[in-house]
Amino acid sequence: MGETFAALLQGLSVAAQPGNLLFAGIGVILGTLVGILPGISPSLTVALLLPVTFKMDPTGSIIMFAGIYFGGMYGSSTTAILLNTPGEAASIATAIEGHKMARAGRGGPALATAAIGSFVAGTLATVGLALLAPVLVDVAVKAGPWDYFALMMLALVTVSATFGDSVLRGLTSLALGLTLGLVGIDKLTGQSRLAYGVPTLLDGISITTLAVGLFAMGETLYVASRFRGVHERIEAVRGSLWMTLDDWRRSWKAWLRGFGLGFPIGALPAGGAEVPTLLSYTMERRLARRPEEFGRGAIEGVAGPEAANNAAATGTMVPLLTLGLPTSATAAMMLAGFQQYGIVPGPLLFMTNTELVWGLIASFLIGNLMLLVLNLPLVGVWVQLLKVPQPFLYAGILVFAAMGTVAANPSSTELILLVVFGVVGYLMRCWDYPVAPMIVGLILGPMAESQFRRALQVSLGDGWVFFKHPSSAMLLALAVLALLAPLMFRGLKRFKGEDA
Repeated sequence: MGETFAALLQGLSVAAQPGNLLFAGIGVILGTLVGILPGISPSLTVALLLPVTFKMDPTGSIIMFAGIYFGGMYGSSTTAILLNTPGEAASIATAIEGHKMARAGRGGPALATAAIGSFVAGTLATVGLALLAPVLVDVAVKAGPWDYFALMMLALVTVSATFGDSVLRGLTSLALGLTLGLVGIDKLTGQSRLAYGVPTLLDGISITTLAVGLFAMGETLYVASRFRGVHERIEAVRGSLWMTLDDWRRSWKAWLRGFGLGFPIGALPAGGAEVPTLLSYTMERRLARRPEEFGRGAIEGVAGPEAANNAAATGTMVPLLTLGLPTSATAAMMLAGFQQYGIVPGPLLFMTNTELVWGLIASFLIGNLMLLVLNLPLVGVWVQLLKVPQPFLYAGILVFAAMGTVAANPSSTELILLVVFGVVGYLMRCWDYPVAPMIVGLILGPMAESQFRRALQVSLGDGWVFFKHPSSAMLLALAVLALLAPLMFRGLKRFKGEDA
């Protein structure tokens, strides 16, 4: 533990460098901005900035991406409270009670408990990340290629099964991503695969181009196509932003319970922030001393889910940094950011890039403090940004996406691929296909293939090697269970419905 805190202190010295502080501040402000603006998610923003930052300092850029992630989580709570429009799925629970508080003239305390809860849970989760990461790294170093392949299969299946309402659609999106991962030159045989004689495709599909196409262009086209020229009614922040003594008394336990739910679930290879926020809301409703206030603006219903949201966002960094597994759309974008600089997240990251990884972890503490200090005084400014004409917003994103992609990869083929992926992303949103599994498939597919081949080489072609080792066999069993569980629950619900 002493070594961990020494490494964290060293990371703080890296994160506190003027350049990195500037990157953290830019990330937090950009993240809050995109969290508030309708139709723009943190994953979209990181995707947009990937081609722009490819020649910048890796440590500063990744710190900025993390700031965008946490800022976006906080910003989406502002729109959930004032507009009843969650910017992220994880803020749905916040909207239930937060908007009722805003309509009752208590928008200030709702925003305050969201900000302070995010800070408390985010700080505790960062300490948890610092303590848990070295333990996981020690375990991961001892794992064999069969264990890594099984773990990646678990991550691929769970991400596909938990994104969206349909397991089949999630798996279809994943299959598209895995297929795109095959494009290029096979590293083992040197043969070209699915390149169809196009020289640019021999290097494979660029993660940046796919990410910008699916998230930036696809999401923007989808939101723009749904815009009917009617602006949402914004609840003004009336009264003081300060919380009363009773608000503090009712919030602090909810913050701790939110952290207790959010961090462990976010740290699982099948994590994400949607599940813990809804669980936190349900828990607060059951434990409330004044249950009659729920549905009318109970402050615990804002404090708990917001703490769970930020803790889960920090928790997703655990599998990303220690195992190289992204469990959310924004984490997948951050993994693409790492790969852009030739850095591979995983157990070796803590040995080869000590300064970067501990600087990044320490920047979470600084970023959370920046969020608290910057956002509460600037609530009035953020609300004004909601009045930006949406057509200008969408047109600007499309132009910025195209310019950034061409700057990073000056090729007509990349521009054509960008447009194709943008249209695919738009159609996937129209037909309710999740786009995150497609990105994860492109990133993890080649890595899983490499580990699969290594395992077969070590075992001299024995396919049972994945089942002979208890750890890999257990992970593969969990992957099968994760695949079948949603189908079983759906069948059980249908059976109960027919019985009723």
